[in-house]
Amino acid sequence: MVEIVEFEREGKSGVLAGRVLVEAQDGGILLEGEDGQLWPLLSEQVISRRKGERPFRRLGSEELARKLQEELPPGFAVKKTAHYLIVYQTNEAYASWCGWLFERLYTAFINFWKRRGLPVQAPEYPLVAIVFANRSNFQVFAREEAGQAAATIIGYYHLEKNRMVLYDITETATWARPSTGSKRTLSEINRIFLHPEAHRTVATIIHEATHQLCFNCGLLRRFSDCPLWLSEGIAIYFETPDLQSTSGWRGVGELNSVRLADFRQYLATRPEESLKSLIATEDRFRDPRQAQAAYAEAWALTYFLIRRYPERFNEYLRLIGQKPLMIWDDESTRIKDFQEAFGPDLDRLDEEFLRYMERLK
Repeated sequence: MVEIVEFEREGKSGVLAGRVLVEAQDGGILLEGEDGQLWPLLSEQVISRRKGERPFRRLGSEELARKLQEELPPGFAVKKTAHYLIVYQTNEAYASWCGWLFERLYTAFINFWKRRGLPVQAPEYPLVAIVFANRSNFQVFAREEAGQAAATIIGYYHLEKNRMVLYDITETATWARPSTGSKRTLSEINRIFLHPEAHRTVATIIHEATHQLCFNCGLLRRFSDCPLWLSEGIAIYFETPDLQSTSGWRGVGELNSVRLADFRQYLATRPEESLKSLIATEDRFRDPRQAQAAYAEAWALTYFLIRRYPERFNEYLRLIGQKPLMIWDDESTRIKDFQEAFGPDLDRLDEEFLRYMERLK
């Protein structure tokens, strides 16, 4: 049966309907809401719990759309695609472009892993993307969820709430020509994003959408121990969109020239323990001075392993994808997991990795 939980967290209180996925000995819980959100609640944040009078059920597209419209500021419309729920404040053409982009990525993502022998599944919930009309509206909303990073990002995937948040980039991008009318058409938006300077912007959107797919199609688990290098490496691996073709997506796994340049710049000062530190901790990603190099090395390692050791990479992904919820591994366990898949001699693997990357052009 559904569980009704009354809570108070960070000065906010409310009542949730869902199912408890994990319960700690001290009374803390991880609750899955019927809208797909995950709620990690400490024992002192749980005011009361009781069983409801009906079974737990996941919200469908229409119910979820109504719930989101109630939560968001006025003026949001809804566009539904095969797998996505686009809740948008911008014009319908931009929402349609987002839906088109995401659905093409979805097909490419599913096909990519199935061809490589990894079972991926359809998402249990509609994949939600919230699209604001402009950067200022986005920043006001994102400040509460993303903190100070809201001032510099163009979109993000919220792991707990299981949704993407972005805005209409064509309204502020320097490479987007001024609109000839009150509303851009879909064909005009397509032409804008074919501009060479738009490539990195689209790549960022794809990056966040790939995170959402990884955690909704059975590849990775939210609120389990997923090494950041792996999560980010896969997202960057898919960062090469193919917008020239109207069908298919040939760009998956193409050489990422921006990340390759960053990695080669890092090689001049790369320490001997770089591979181990990348695998074992998130410290380098959290440090602004090291983050750019960490993301570049995460992409490079993912690129190398998928192409050089595809079966071992699959084995490693299966291991990480089965990690229990709310249990966080220490550094030695993360290294051990990696060694189980790719062999005990990390120094030898590192040498091979560097030789492989040196040959890329």
